[in-house]
Amino acid sequence: MFQRLLKLPINNSFFIFGPRGSGKSTHLREHLLTPQSLYIDLLSDQQEKRYRKNPDILISDVAARPDLDWVVIDEIQKIPKLLDLVHKLIEEKKVNFALTGSSARKLKRDGANLLAGRAFILNMFPLTFLELKEKFMLSQVLRWGSLPRLFAYNNDEEKILFLNSYVKTYLNEEIISEQLVRNVEGFRDFLEIAAQMNGKIINFSKIGRESSMDNKTVKEYFQILEDTLVGFWVPGFHQSVRKAQKFQPKFYFFDVGVQRALEGSLDSIPTPGTSSYGQYFENYLFTEIFRANTYSQKNYKLSHYQTTTGQEIDLILSKGMKKIVVKIKSTTQIDPVEVKAFARLAEAFKESQNYFVSLDPVATELYGVRCLYYQDFIREVFWPQVNL
Repeated sequence: MFQRLLKLPINNSFFIFGPRGSGKSTHLREHLLTPQSLYIDLLSDQQEKRYRKNPDILISDVAARPDLDWVVIDEIQKIPKLLDLVHKLIEEKKVNFALTGSSARKLKRDGANLLAGRAFILNMFPLTFLELKEKFMLSQVLRWGSLPRLFAYNNDEEKILFLNSYVKTYLNEEIISEQLVRNVEGFRDFLEIAAQMNGKIINFSKIGRESSMDNKTVKEYFQILEDTLVGFWVPGFHQSVRKAQKFQPKFYFFDVGVQRALEGSLDSIPTPGTSSYGQYFENYLFTEIFRANTYSQKNYKLSHYQTTTGQEIDLILSKGMKKIVVKIKSTTQIDPVEVKAFARLAEAFKESQNYFVSLDPVATELYGVRCLYYQDFIREVFWPQVNL
């Protein structure tokens, strides 16, 4: 059992959204499954049929349990009509609800009642290095990702089977059953191309040509991935929000292992010193930063920066006037020449905090740039006052 970073509210209803297999149900069972709780699993055919046939049964089920502390409903998007009853019970009976789902898109699309602020909205992701602790191995996470169930398998063959099955399950359960797309084969082709473009500048027209679909459809498919928390955008940075929209964004899948399964590269081993290793490390670190930013509630905006001559800053964390400018390298020993070049590029950002983040374990400062091991960077920026 892993100790998760996501802290659950003590006395307020909440949603937890996250991709399938990220640990939502396990986390709730560990913390809320008690004799004083009612657990409703809508992935169970029996329970799903029972509540779909007559959603009002929820009212009588709660009324029969005056000792209830929590009502947990797993995969609430299966029966959105239940949310009206949840709202009623929160208002009239002061019942606390914990609601999970892997897709907020269907709820929004169907006009479901999202409880008008009466329930907090939380997100959950695969395991971070802080949660894995002594079980964390960078080489393994770069190859397989960090979905919790992966750590129950002891050999490569089982891990490959699991990740390939996960991808197929996602297509069948999350896309087909939720009717988010009509052209399933086209979406499958899109997923493979999108996975190959992970962490790169997204050219919608190019992806459309390669997948034989128009730009509108490509953008819609990316929107589905974002809405289901399967990935996230990192837009181009500009001081003007209006101008920022003219810069092409990057897209990152939520987990390196899932991305590698989609692109069909699970049988290859990321090798230190290669360009592909550097790309996988950058992709992985972006997922760690995205998770830390969410769990710590720092709420930085993530963006990237590229000059017209092709010089690039990998990541900018911004909030108000504060900017943290980051260069990411997979090197185990930093090169002062590269740090100096980055420092010059970072001069475009006035009074920013500049970080050169790598696999070099020695912390130092050069040319006004703080050079840190990647784990130390995450702790310093997102958890400065927490002993993790």
